[in-house]
Amino acid sequence: MVSENGSRVKTTGTSFEVVDVLFEDGPSTREHIEDRLGLTTSTVHRHLATLQDHGYVVRVDGRYRLGFRFLTIGGSLRRGVPGYPMIKRKVDELAEKTDERAQFIVREGHERVYLYTEIGDNPVQTGAHTGRRGPIHASAAGKSIVANLPEDERERLLESVDLTETGPNTITDVDALRENLAAIRERGYALNREESTAGVHAIGAPVMEHGDHVVGAISLSGPATRLKSDRLEEELPDLVLAAANELELHIEHS
Repeated sequence: MVSENGSRVKTTGTSFEVVDVLFEDGPSTREHIEDRLGLTTSTVHRHLATLQDHGYVVRVDGRYRLGFRFLTIGGSLRRGVPGYPMIKRKVDELAEKTDERAQFIVREGHERVYLYTEIGDNPVQTGAHTGRRGPIHASAAGKSIVANLPEDERERLLESVDLTETGPNTITDVDALRENLAAIRERGYALNREESTAGVHAIGAPVMEHGDHVVGAISLSGPATRLKSDRLEEELPDLVLAAANELELHIEHS
C-alpha cells in the first residue's frame, strides 16, 4: 500500500511505528502495541512477525522487545566515522582530565547525535548517552558543527531549522544565531550557557577533515556552578581545541 502522495510505503511506516513503541515503552505485549497504535490484532501480528524474521524484534516470555540487530547496525555506523578509535581515546582523556562529561557529536539533518560519551568523577547527569539526539542549534558541539558548514549549506539549514527552546538561554532568533555562529568561527570553539539544559554549561570545537569537511565536534559539559566563565573561557578552550586538533591530524594522516 502506498501513501496518498505516492512516494512512501505505508506498511513500512507502520513497522517503524511498532519499533518506536518498543523503543519508548520497552518490552511490550502485542495487546499494548495494538492499544498504543490503534491497530488491529492481525495487523500488529504481521508487523511483529516480519520484524522478528529479520532480527529486529525478539519475543521473550510473551513480550516483544527490540533485537540486538539494531546494535549491530549502530556499531557498524559508528566504526565508519573517520578516526573513531582515536575519537574514543580523546573523549576518554578529556573526561579523565576534567572530571566532567565529554562527548563526540555528529550531525544528522537538523539534529545532533551523540556518537560516544564518557564521564569523569564528577559528571552532571543530563542523560547525554550514546545515540541520544537533540536539536543541532542548542548545544556547543552542535553550534560548532553548523558554524563550520559551507556557507550555502549552513544557510539552507538556518532557513529550515525549527529553533525550538530546550533551555532557558536557547537562541531562538535566526539572526542572533547567525551572529553567534560567526563568533564561533572566529574563535574556533562554541560555548553553551544553559542553552540546551537548565543549569548546564558546555564548550565544543569542530573536528574537520581536509580542512573543509566537518566530521563532528568534541565537547565538555558540566554544571554551571563548576563551568563558570573563567573556566569556560580560560582553562577549557585549550584542552578542547588541542583534542580537536589531534583528531584532525590523526584523520588526515590515517
